[in-house]
Amino acid sequence: MRWLVTGAGGMLGRDTVAELLRRGAHVRGPDRAELDITEPESVRRAFAEHRPDIVVNCAAYTAVDDAETDEARALAVNGDGPRLLARACAAHGARLVHVSTDYVFDGGTHPRTPDPARPAAAPATPYPEDHPPAPRTAYGRTKLAGERAVLGALPGAAAVVRTAWLYGVHGSSFVRTMLELEARRDTVDVVDDQRGQPTWSADVAARIADLGVRLVQDGGAHGVFHATSSGEASWHELAREVFLLVGADPDRVRPVGSAAFPRPAPRPAYSALGHGRWRSVGLEPLRDWRPALHEALPHIRKEMSQ
Repeated sequence: MRWLVTGAGGMLGRDTVAELLRRGAHVRGPDRAELDITEPESVRRAFAEHRPDIVVNCAAYTAVDDAETDEARALAVNGDGPRLLARACAAHGARLVHVSTDYVFDGGTHPRTPDPARPAAAPATPYPEDHPPAPRTAYGRTKLAGERAVLGALPGAAAVVRTAWLYGVHGSSFVRTMLELEARRDTVDVVDDQRGQPTWSADVAARIADLGVRLVQDGGAHGVFHATSSGEASWHELAREVFLLVGADPDRVRPVGSAAFPRPAPRPAYSALGHGRWRSVGLEPLRDWRPALHEALPHIRKEMSQ
């Protein structure tokens, strides 16, 4: 199969290209100058040149706060771009794996499935793949537009892979920031009232590679999938784990509420995603976030030291 990865210069895009090359795949990862997914002619040229069997769209406008005042630009990248890619895939008989986000949900902490037997204050449970989207931010709205464009143009030939709380060897991330702050500050204040799933981008890249093969070979491997690590944590718990792994006192990480860090775009209080669909295509959910972080951290520290 011939693979085309958009957004190949970003954290997940770089890991996806590297994973596919490791598996011996024929893959191209053009930079934005070569392939701008918001420009129809650029997309046409890329498909004519590379003739992909499968496209992985990692290109995205990810500035969550900036999108609140720049929604038109965010929509061009997150909504219109995926639509152009999906239409090109349909015209060329290619498949598409489109990366999306937990921000398509409302991020509330209410129970996901109404159940009269459960008290109103029951703990939140992870969002299943078929939970109704209800984005509360411009970023979330534009990403949802992209999902709908892809699934509408390629019924049975596209997979939407939602992920969240990504960190990786390349690029900025919360984990990298905590490593930098541990070296510079005596204490660090981190919010403890937002919960999610810390996820290593290399694990997501490997799962995208697995899913892409099945999408081409198996008609059932389409629709929405959630590619986040298993388990849950708050940002505070994640920061403490980072400190522990580098031999620092985790009590140097102090818990604070979200009000301590006001942002233009509201952050989800709860954004853990359910992983129910993976076994239907013969794959296990991603591993727990802790062993993934343990494995990733030495690679991140090595990259930071260079």
